Amino acid sequence: MAFVLFDEFMKFNPKDPYFVNRDRFVLSAGHGCMLQYALLHLFGYDSVPIEEIKNFRQWGSKAPGHPEHFITPGVEVTTGPLGQGIANAVGLALAEKHLAARFNKPGFDLIDHYTYVILGDGCNMEGISTEAASLAGHWGLGKLIALYDDNHISIDGNTEIAFTEDVSARFDALGWHTIWVKDGNTDLDALRAAIEEAKSVTDKPTMIKITTTIGFGSPNKANSYAVHGAALGASEVTATRENLNWPYAPFEIPAEVYEHTHKKITEGAKLEADWNALLAKYEKEYPKEAAEFKQLISLELPEGWEKALPTYTPDMPGDATRNLSQVMLNALADVLPGLVGGSADLASSNMTLLKKHGNFQKDTPAERNIRFGVREHAMGAIANGIQLHLTGLIPYVATFFIFSDYMRNAIRISALGETGVIQVMTHDSIGLGEDGPTHQPIEHLASFRAMPNLLMMRPADGNETAGSYKVAVQNRKRPTVLALSRQKLPNLPGTSIEGTEKGGYTISDNSSGKPDVILMATGSELEMAEKAAKILRDEGKGVRVVSMVCWELFEEQPEEYKKSVFPDDVRARVSVEAGSTLGWHKYVGDKGKAIGVDDFGASAPANILYEKYGITVDAVVAAAKAAMEA
Repeated sequence: MAFVLFDEFMKFNPKDPYFVNRDRFVLSAGHGCMLQYALLHLFGYDSVPIEEIKNFRQWGSKAPGHPEHFITPGVEVTTGPLGQGIANAVGLALAEKHLAARFNKPGFDLIDHYTYVILGDGCNMEGISTEAASLAGHWGLGKLIALYDDNHISIDGNTEIAFTEDVSARFDALGWHTIWVKDGNTDLDALRAAIEEAKSVTDKPTMIKITTTIGFGSPNKANSYAVHGAALGASEVTATRENLNWPYAPFEIPAEVYEHTHKKITEGAKLEADWNALLAKYEKEYPKEAAEFKQLISLELPEGWEKALPTYTPDMPGDATRNLSQVMLNALADVLPGLVGGSADLASSNMTLLKKHGNFQKDTPAERNIRFGVREHAMGAIANGIQLHLTGLIPYVATFFIFSDYMRNAIRISALGETGVIQVMTHDSIGLGEDGPTHQPIEHLASFRAMPNLLMMRPADGNETAGSYKVAVQNRKRPTVLALSRQKLPNLPGTSIEGTEKGGYTISDNSSGKPDVILMATGSELEMAEKAAKILRDEGKGVRVVSMVCWELFEEQPEEYKKSVFPDDVRARVSVEAGSTLGWHKYVGDKGKAIGVDDFGASAPANILYEKYGITVDAVVAAAKAAMEA
């Protein structure tokens, strides 16, 4: 099925893997990645020469053990965890439909391509696939075509032991068009007819169930789990070669094969040249739209975009950082035409609506608010796909911080895959109060700080929220998690966008350079540190207050700067954060004290919770005095 797809249906330019109007291909069953590498090699992609095929799954190879888009040009998204790929494909198809609605004009179909995805039984077992497929059906993504490799085998054996549902009926119920190809091994005409039929259905996505035999051609292991995750072995390879009448040596490709597949190089070059000519004509007819479109596909941010972010002074009314987040999103929407996103059924609580824009829906695809429903996992993976469309869209998603657990794998793939999705996480601590421990994030800050290539930011006020958004937008190759408060917070003296960009910085210091004690905090507790500092200063102590809004950014600063914030000879240090204390000892040291919450929280009003857990101004003052005396 994959060869027919690449050879006869897909439009792409092997010499420019990032041609804007290419068809997208996703191998959701990422464990079968050699299939994708072989296709890229055969059709002339420079990223996978035969040497890389020979170096499969080895250190430094362009053919790693699962498809990784940041390693291998021609691979669109990073897949491996089952179900992620089909959800990414939904994001890619959403991006196509959205941009086509915004920019296409009569006679100018600038954005006009398909997203194809191959998925297997394992993908269909994972819940994320149903979440994503439900949204694809709801949105009517007619240019999304899924080819389901229905081979009835998973790692543990035949799928009859755990997976007996009618997958086609499920997709029918989700609003998809469905087709069944009964012999996917040899009936190429049926495959061609199914893909043609799928392309003719424009108002809904299509799922083609293609019944195949796993290990087809292997005399002794075909149709068994023995070929699912293990090599055939030397003797069975020999037997399979004989069975398929394949007389060529390993890695030897007949010249006539290259002669056939390399036709795509010429075809692809012409395809892109024709598209560039169309864009040039479009620019003359629609200069305003063309300017915006070209800015988006340049993948550069508009000049001066950051000037849209507001700044705050202490005399301005305080607000919850979730509300300040909405101010930032709406300010940025005016200057970042690629900003799109939404919430998992919590927009009115996460405060993520773009007020000047409507909802992306089946019949209003040009709009920029995306309603994901209660589907956090699919939301995260769809957002990855939107950004990896690589046409300048900047996706943001939102839920309660606690429910990041539902989408953690998608966030991890975002970080691994250098995909700068903005994760808006509200209700960031025990400060949310009465909803109790099922909704109170405790270990979440620490767990995301442990994730490579991710920025975990917890702003304390308006300036830090603005600074966090500046950082998040600038970082197109790493995701940012914004932990935002439900409760109102004051605008503090000394906070700034510039300081936030450094991750950790001094917001106040009454000492002459060497304070008696350093108080550090994030988010809602930064105000508490400032109040404690005032008490200590009134008692004659030199106190420095440090905002540690983003540990990752702070660690990237020069060593000289970090030591200027935390001098080695000041060992009296106290941290306060309404979450797990894990990790804070790196900054407070062996003489300091970390104040936080190291159980699951409780159900009570926020002020009672802070008191019961000892997260109070008095507790910070007492800890500071103890540290100074130690």
